[in-house]
Amino acid sequence: MTQTAPSASRKFDVHALDGKLPAPEMRYDVVVVGGGPAGIAAARAAVAAGKTVLLVDENPVPGAAMGNDVPLFFGGRMTTATLQADRMVETVFTTEPALEAAMEDGVEVLLGTCAWGVYRNGPAFATLPENVVALADSARAWLVGYGELVLATGARDLAIGFPGWNQPGVMGAQALTMLLSRYEAFSGRRVLIVGSHDLALETALLARDKGVAVAGLVELRDAPQGSPDLVEAVRGAQIPILTGEVVARAEGGIDGVERAVLRSGAVIEADTICLAIGLIPAIELVDAMGAPRVLDAARGGHVPGPDAGLRFAGLCAGLPDTGFDHVAYRMDWARELGAVSAGDTIVCQCEEVTRADLIGVQPPNYLPRPDALQARSLCSLLADGPANQDQIKRLTRAGMGQCQGRRCRDQVAMILALEAGKPFGSIPLASHRVPVRPIPLRILADWEEDEAMRAGWDVWFGIPTQWTPYRDIGTEREREHQIAIAEGWSL
Repeated sequence: MTQTAPSASRKFDVHALDGKLPAPEMRYDVVVVGGGPAGIAAARAAVAAGKTVLLVDENPVPGAAMGNDVPLFFGGRMTTATLQADRMVETVFTTEPALEAAMEDGVEVLLGTCAWGVYRNGPAFATLPENVVALADSARAWLVGYGELVLATGARDLAIGFPGWNQPGVMGAQALTMLLSRYEAFSGRRVLIVGSHDLALETALLARDKGVAVAGLVELRDAPQGSPDLVEAVRGAQIPILTGEVVARAEGGIDGVERAVLRSGAVIEADTICLAIGLIPAIELVDAMGAPRVLDAARGGHVPGPDAGLRFAGLCAGLPDTGFDHVAYRMDWARELGAVSAGDTIVCQCEEVTRADLIGVQPPNYLPRPDALQARSLCSLLADGPANQDQIKRLTRAGMGQCQGRRCRDQVAMILALEAGKPFGSIPLASHRVPVRPIPLRILADWEEDEAMRAGWDVWFGIPTQWTPYRDIGTEREREHQIAIAEGWSL
């Protein structure tokens, strides 16, 4: 693979970062992020066109990340098999044979490798030698350059809280599908599925086929919402669909969920409650790089907008448009589950932010809450202007935990819209920032700083001139600063 260097004719400031970053380790004509069917197809098509192609996929996901519900809502229902890295790699290849075919075609494939950022040169960011994707595995982080970038990052589950959902055994449909089909590592025995659109129906049939008992589907509307063929197949499998119902609370013990209590008072025994209300296109990288997004209710909510520098494949680009209003359906669930949730119901599991904390715009419960702050609420905030989820996040820490908002970002947006009496989408979603995956600092830290990087620094840790004002560099004052720092480390 070839590397590119900064243009020799370009002028750089020796005291700035511009021009000092080394070229990436490797460069590819095409980088594809996501090793599902859509990503593999895109990679094989590119290599067939004579291009150099790198395909990266974060599976198998480390067990620690899965424990924090990254990238999917696993809900603590994975077996210890997920901690055996070699076994998981073998399982991924076994369950996705097209990966081996792609490698035979000439695609370079990296498994267990996450793309945690994309950096593109622009008017306010011109320090890079070229556009790069930031990658990391269990040992290190590095950059690769690219000519074209294809995002095939799939979709994740929409999580909406209710009393008792913050215990092991409440999980998402995508995570359940991953554990059943790709990892073969699901620890549950009897599952209750929330929702009745195609996602829920397909999940119920898959669980049944994999030998998991399905207690039923719970649907808040008066009739199943999925395709008639799927509804017929579920009913033919003797799986009940309970309409006009919601889960009022989950009860459990030391191992998590043991039963669900419905709004009607009915009790359903199950060790797993699977949320299959909807899928969210996984656009964290799109958000983090500042690319456009648009709201499309028929394709799953917020989806990538047009961007000349990006291509999208699979569910990342949006759900198939079947004419179903996903946003209206989700808002119905948010409204009804909110109605059965008391103020102490957890919304953000990582930071233990409750509904009352969120709506009251209160700081984390481990910080003092003086009377002046307790008088604050979302209503008082709305009196000063439109709600903004990033503002709410900073004030309450909802969405700032280890899962990086995957369990609460979308439900917080829906709660804010409902409380403000505004349509979903009118209140901006909280932003995603690099890294879009939790990466240990020991991996992100790069201590390989060469002489070219060190040359000209006026503010940098560990060198005598770190407190020298920029305007004094090259003047008599620079030496005075150096002497003062060397003698007493203070001016």
